[in-house]
Amino acid sequence: HWAALSGCVHAVRSRPPRGLGQPGAQGALTLCRPPPFPPQACGCPLYWKGPLFCGAGGERTGSVSVHKFVAMWRKMLQSCHDDAAKFVHLLVSPGGSSLAQEDFIPFLQDVVNTHPGLAFLKEASEFHSRYITTVIQRIFYTVNRSWSGRITCAELRRSTFLQPEVPGSGFLGVSWQNVALLEDEVDINQLTEFFSYEHFYVIYCKFWELDTDHDLLIDAQDLARHNDHAISTKMIERIFSGAVTRGKKVQKEGKISYADFVWFLISEEDKKTPTSIEYWFRCMDLDGDGVLSMFELEYFYEEQCRRLDSMAIEALPFEDCLCQMLDLVKPQSEGRITLHDLKRCKLASVFFDTFFNIEKYLDHEQREQISLFRESESEGPELSDWERYAAEEYDILVAEEAMGEPWEDGYEAELSPVDQKLSVLRSPLAQRPFFEVPTGLGAVELYEYEHGGDDLPPS
Repeated sequence: HWAALSGCVHAVRSRPPRGLGQPGAQGALTLCRPPPFPPQACGCPLYWKGPLFCGAGGERTGSVSVHKFVAMWRKMLQSCHDDAAKFVHLLVSPGGSSLAQEDFIPFLQDVVNTHPGLAFLKEASEFHSRYITTVIQRIFYTVNRSWSGRITCAELRRSTFLQPEVPGSGFLGVSWQNVALLEDEVDINQLTEFFSYEHFYVIYCKFWELDTDHDLLIDAQDLARHNDHAISTKMIERIFSGAVTRGKKVQKEGKISYADFVWFLISEEDKKTPTSIEYWFRCMDLDGDGVLSMFELEYFYEEQCRRLDSMAIEALPFEDCLCQMLDLVKPQSEGRITLHDLKRCKLASVFFDTFFNIEKYLDHEQREQISLFRESESEGPELSDWERYAAEEYDILVAEEAMGEPWEDGYEAELSPVDQKLSVLRSPLAQRPFFEVPTGLGAVELYEYEHGGDDLPPS
């Protein structure tokens, strides 16, 4: 600790502010932005510079003296003994012990302001909040395993946001922590788990297509149009029931925000992750008892049968479908499918699509089960379903731009590279504030439903 502290002091005193601030007293860093001394001198990744600067009081005063920074660092070391504890200490609101969504905004704003892969966004500051909102939702989607709306130190330690994965699980045996990779990776789009701009672009474009009145909210009819009405009406109703969303707009006006849509789209396009399995399990569990009963399965399958009939396709009788799904999932208790059963099953996506996504259900039916098992058991650094979807959709959007087929009329086909990335997102609505922080979900403890699952409850 003391070695890190002495290195930190040396770095502060030896690096000038490079003209970012006004002349100040000797021994002081008088800056309007995070100081230019390397956070690595403290043993921290580069993009901790914003939280470190704010933690030392720089956000309030515009400058940080050496003595003030050393005092802050020394106090933090007394109670914070790993990166997760330090990160929470620096970002958390006064009096808090876990991170709310808004606590990430200053940290991510500094990433937007200073990362070379996002330099083109300087010309479109109105989209900073949209990108930041997307990244925050992706962080909570992956890290906040309790669905509480607040990230704890324990959840950070179990995630790859600050901690590297187990050796052997990533490229050349190591998968480095995402925040540290921000320093080494110039191309922000390579950081696909949280920070990819291309992923944000796809999500926001998909939302904009559905948000026909451009009020930054969508209702059930809007959402039903996703992927040409592939998702059943009953499932759309469940999404707006509060099973996976919370907020005044959902409860009073039947609308969800862009932040809620981020969770929906990632869950819809990749049903293999723990969070997506929990997302759809919540929706299908009508009575909230932690078990999918035969009644609940039949409730959703009835609409699938009607839709197949309207397409002149003979639907499999429910009894036969049920036998197939039980063979697929192999629940531990007969006639009861739990969250743990679905997480243990490698084909949860096939299970869910059978009951509420007609397009993907038909796609699964056209492919042999054996090929699905091969895909689910494949090893190596292959793209996830979400990464594959985002890459394909981004290419489509770029191709449409190049062909002069943007969404809105009035744009020219010949655009600069920066304009090509930004033009689709331009609108008069871009000037309005956009940070969306939905409230936490109800006190539903999913870990109680897993009956011995691998995921540990947050401490």
